[in-house]
Amino acid sequence: MHSLNHDYPELLLKPAQTPCLSLYQPTHRQHPDKVQDPIRFRNLVKQLEESLRQKYPQREVAPLLAPFEVLAGEDAFWNHTSDGLAVLSAPGLFRVYRLPRPVAELAVVADSFHTKPLVRITQSADRFQVLGLSRDRFTLYEGNRDGLVQVQALDGAAQTAADMLGLEADSREGAHRTYGPQGDAAWQGTDVKQDAADRDIEQFFRAVDQALIRRNGKANGMPLILAALPEHHHLFRTVSKNAQLLPQAIDINPEALDVDALRERAWALLQPYYLERLSDLVDRYGAASAQGQGSNLLDDIAQAAAQGRVATLLVEADRLVPGRFDAHSGKLTAGQLDDPQTDDLLDDLAEQVLRTGGEVVMVPAGRMPTDTGAAAVFRF
Repeated sequence: MHSLNHDYPELLLKPAQTPCLSLYQPTHRQHPDKVQDPIRFRNLVKQLEESLRQKYPQREVAPLLAPFEVLAGEDAFWNHTSDGLAVLSAPGLFRVYRLPRPVAELAVVADSFHTKPLVRITQSADRFQVLGLSRDRFTLYEGNRDGLVQVQALDGAAQTAADMLGLEADSREGAHRTYGPQGDAAWQGTDVKQDAADRDIEQFFRAVDQALIRRNGKANGMPLILAALPEHHHLFRTVSKNAQLLPQAIDINPEALDVDALRERAWALLQPYYLERLSDLVDRYGAASAQGQGSNLLDDIAQAAAQGRVATLLVEADRLVPGRFDAHSGKLTAGQLDDPQTDDLLDDLAEQVLRTGGEVVMVPAGRMPTDTGAAAVFRF
């Protein structure tokens, strides 16, 4: 199984050999619903075949579809599906991704991959981190409203107090003793032990915070939610220098929750921030449009995208506008989605904006500020 976080956007946005085949479908985790998944997959593969045959001879079509046929027959794969599936294929490239959210069925052959559903899943607009923290270990998670995954390695940092601080039983025991005039060790009671333990926890929390700050320099400023027992919140916030740490927190030992429950609690805290950011983007578009620095017209957006002038592009997440986009001239041509040279214009525009360093945000239809499927803010 391939990693979407690893492949996107570098691998999937760079030019690939044509034709590029993109297949999306919702899948199911449980019986009896999942029984239909491979059947629906084969039906979508047939749609790819019908599109390919409009341009390519059979001797070329069969090799292009061969990896799909192999996947269709892999019972082990279909017994362990998630909520959605994406399969992208081109000569010399075949990628399969289990997706954490359902996607609409789609089978497209074009000159580039259809990646809009992947942008929606990987976009930074609603991504966040969760720090699961106890007195002697921590775990970092990353995700969004649809899925949360544990970060396996934090730039080489240890993830327990014992490993991070080099604590050993013998060395820590010495901190709990004082020595009398004859050099005899004398225990000073639980207060001294507790003071040493508190210092260890503070030192550990400080080290965790520093490790996160080092990593967050590469994480595009994702908001951070603390998940810990209530007694650990004040101390961590006292030592933390992390500007991304939110005031809201999850007041529970994270080990008491499974990952999905942790995601639900985290998204409940993050959703107001997401909606506020989305509202700010819509307001920014409105202001830019009023000053002639933004547009909702696809022809205008295409010209600006070809010239690398789009700073931010809002795209209606579930809308398809079949056609072709010439990234050199900025020209748009209407078409039919079953044409092997035609994709979704919104998808192509989004990819061009990402390639030229712009930001793309997939927006639910009800929150789009325009009725064309797109809204752009220009750099100049």
